[in-house]
Amino acid sequence: MSYNGWAPYVPVAARRAKAEKQLEKLKKKGLTVQPVKLSGRKIADSFWGKGWCDHMESFSDYANRLPRGRTYVRNGSVCHLEITPGRINAMVSGSSMYTVAITISPLLKKKWESVKHSCRGRIGSLIDLLRGKLDRGVMEIVADRQGGLFPLPGEMKFDCSCPDWADMCKHVAAVLYGVGARLDNSPELLFSLRGVNHEELIDVSQVAAAVATAGTSRRRIAPTGVAGIFGIEMAEAEAAVPAPSAVAVANKPKSARKSVKIAAVAPFPDPLTGDALAAWRSSLKESQALFAARIRMTGASISQWEKKGATALGMRPQTLEALRGVWEETR
Repeated sequence: MSYNGWAPYVPVAARRAKAEKQLEKLKKKGLTVQPVKLSGRKIADSFWGKGWCDHMESFSDYANRLPRGRTYVRNGSVCHLEITPGRINAMVSGSSMYTVAITISPLLKKKWESVKHSCRGRIGSLIDLLRGKLDRGVMEIVADRQGGLFPLPGEMKFDCSCPDWADMCKHVAAVLYGVGARLDNSPELLFSLRGVNHEELIDVSQVAAAVATAGTSRRRIAPTGVAGIFGIEMAEAEAAVPAPSAVAVANKPKSARKSVKIAAVAPFPDPLTGDALAAWRSSLKESQALFAARIRMTGASISQWEKKGATALGMRPQTLEALRGVWEETR
């Protein structure tokens, strides 16, 4: 049947139902599906996510084409989006299920060295970096249209299996917005995509020296090295709601001691499983990247551990001891 050259309209619900069936088949073949899910109407809310979207929209060639992808990403049509070094692989539900591949050139070494030099000594911790808690000057450096971390049009190549002849079809546009949404929760993926190590922006020795100068005791840094080196705001939280100490209880009259209850720290999970680690991270409302920065591990390690589910995690004694220290400080 002819529709004047246009395919008949297929409701979103029908498209999604068809897409789900295709994804189920792919899951059985071993694909770990990573859909883009928005919590509201906003596509991105963080410095990194909004920075990515704003950067893409700043180019006139893209500004006229990107809007077509907003509806797709908002209605959940980006069924799968995977970001790896130099490449974005995605699947978008349209009249059919389309595969999208975007290749991105690695950040030029000269440009990366310039970014590192300009940011030296201005980023306090990995957690500040990943949360986008940066001073205006640093934000302008990393988001600079020409010299920052976001790719330029000439550094990106698009490929979609749909019949649209345009380089940037609506499915590609939806994926680009989907990347912005993904960076909201996993900003470290931008650095991985550009082939650079975000930890190189942090001068650990300088941060440690600053902490020592501020009067932080050796005893407080020693157990894990996390609070002191990465500037995690654990102490401030504790100071805001001080728990009764054993000394304070001892100084109270005997008649009053019985009414004083010292809050007990929840026991460290034994054994520590992937599910327990995921529950702990969720209770802190942190992404895998933020939690990894907190315990001085890599985001990949956290991801692998959590995938083990109810299985006990085989860790070295010193790693477990470090985790126990962080557990006590965050409970």
